[in-house]
Amino acid sequence: MNIAVAGIGYVGLSNAVLLSQFHNVIAYDIDKEKVNKVNNRISPIEDFEIETFFKQKSLNLKAVSDSSLAFNLSEFIIIATPTDYDTESNFFNTDSIERVMQDIEDINPNATVIIKSTVPVGYTKGIKKKFVKNKIIFSPEFLREGKALHDNLYPSRIIMGEDSQEAKTFAEMLVHASAKEKVDVLYMDSTEAEAVKLFSNTYLAMRVAYFNELDSYAEIHNLDTKCIIKGVSLDPRIGSHYNNPSFGYGGYCLPKDSKQLLANYENIPNNIISAIVNANVTRKDFIADQIIKRKPKVVGIYRLVMKSGSDNFRSSSIQGIMKRVKAKGIKVIVFEPVLSERGECNFYNSDIVEDFNEFVRLSEIIVSNRLTKELEPFSEKVYSRDLFNKD
Repeated sequence: MNIAVAGIGYVGLSNAVLLSQFHNVIAYDIDKEKVNKVNNRISPIEDFEIETFFKQKSLNLKAVSDSSLAFNLSEFIIIATPTDYDTESNFFNTDSIERVMQDIEDINPNATVIIKSTVPVGYTKGIKKKFVKNKIIFSPEFLREGKALHDNLYPSRIIMGEDSQEAKTFAEMLVHASAKEKVDVLYMDSTEAEAVKLFSNTYLAMRVAYFNELDSYAEIHNLDTKCIIKGVSLDPRIGSHYNNPSFGYGGYCLPKDSKQLLANYENIPNNIISAIVNANVTRKDFIADQIIKRKPKVVGIYRLVMKSGSDNFRSSSIQGIMKRVKAKGIKVIVFEPVLSERGECNFYNSDIVEDFNEFVRLSEIIVSNRLTKELEPFSEKVYSRDLFNKD
């Protein structure tokens, strides 16, 4: 098959690498730096499996910044462009999808389009009416940042928002390219497929929020949070996944997907969905208050990234803590190698300290969402709620 992928992010690149094992894949992105990196087999994102595949595998993959070169001969075109949550409209900004769809309709009206970007419930039905030439199928993506290719090689499930021959062909390509013996494949209406994505991520956000609130209770009452969580998690109905306290759920998916689901609940009775969104704000307020009441003059923020193994700090929870602490007039400094490598000197008017030892010396309190061995010698200065050293 000739396949094009629009968007060289976590979703797009992992799909492109996965499918290029057996098909001709062209990855398209307006970011020429990403395009050049992919063509030189350098991963533009931090992902161990992608980096390994680039070094060890012979892939039928090239990248371009010209949409006509990408779309012209493609039988399937995957859209994996970002859909950030727009706080003014209370919905995902789907402009990037529609721009790509217009290009596809103009260049190759015979291609089957697979939307992998996360969208509001009901979106695909509407876009099908707007772009009538192409076959459009929504297929949600379930992956973790830093493990995107791994999660495509070993998918929890493949969901196609249509039961058609084109949907079956695409699902079969994903199954064939995976390394898993048996993959569950579900075919359903596009609207139900969109709902699966949002409800799945909002449930994960709920688990994070639940164990964070358990931790808040334990910290206030001077209880051993770790013992309580271990006792709770040994119940097989609950389990020990997504149970490590943090500063709140963050990253690209959970904050925006839970807010989008709440927006879809307009005029629908709910308590839990709105509480999940509000709980994340409450948790950040609580963490910031715990730091502020210690009356530090200088607070050091150790790493802005969402979690270990990721180079993305978009919507990371520690940024919310940082903003709250700064609002009280407390000086904040940042240790973030990702920004140092870019040659940046400050982050939202807070100085970036490149030297770790200097960062430790200057910080009265070191705030870290996740602990690392680098911080172990300075544990008396560190404030973190990471109890299990896992994400």
